Amino acid sequence: MTKKILILGLPKAGKTVLATELKKHIRAVHFNADEVRANINKDLGFSREDRIEQARRMGWLCDRVTETGQYAVADFVCPTAETRKAFGDAYTVYLKTGQPTPYADTEAMFEEPKHVDYLVIEQNAVFHAAQIAKLLQAPGQGFDWRRPTALFVGRYQPFHDGHKALIIEGIERVGQACIAVRDAENTNAKNPFGFSFIRARIEEMLGEYMDQITVVSIPNITNIFYGRDVGYSIERIDLTPELQAISATGIRRAMGIA
Repeated sequence: MTKKILILGLPKAGKTVLATELKKHIRAVHFNADEVRANINKDLGFSREDRIEQARRMGWLCDRVTETGQYAVADFVCPTAETRKAFGDAYTVYLKTGQPTPYADTEAMFEEPKHVDYLVIEQNAVFHAAQIAKLLQAPGQGFDWRRPTALFVGRYQPFHDGHKALIIEGIERVGQACIAVRDAENTNAKNPFGFSFIRARIEEMLGEYMDQITVVSIPNITNIFYGRDVGYSIERIDLTPELQAISATGIRRAMGIA
């Protein structure tokens, strides 16, 4: 299921309130159209052409977020089929609440979407946000941020079968795993790969476990410190000698990378 979410509807329908509530459940990055216009899209007006361009830019921003493995939520009128096409594929929430709008031109332009993933006909952001989050994170459809999780931190230059076995062992012990990729790209010859390449390789190799993992980018962590009563256990997983012998350096050489 896509992590790109569009909350659309006429002005005053409650889009921003719902988006703000939803991001509490799914830890999303939220893009509000008014804020984007004020800070990025000052060159755009409200003509049909400018609305299409606004939607395209909103969609582009969301795509950059979802590439990191996070949810992105955009809330704006997105009034026509053309603007929705420009925004791109997304999980669509339509607020059809019947609230009066002071913008007659927007209301005249608005075309009801023919298909949506979730329809809201009354303003109750707390309820609907919880329902949408359940649908997005239903069993078999997503990583649950609130469940016990195993954390793995590494450079993964590149991700290989030894890493894969390690993650699977963590999933079997705990239930799901967060794979934190250190941003070490080009710090030296041993780190040629960027996050997008690493994440794609992880997702390809762990495809059957996609509902039990999340892959995130983190700074180039070189030290981990902790105090007493940290609330989690830290342990080493020992794999078979064959798996532990796998060399990322050897794999890079086989790929023609020093």
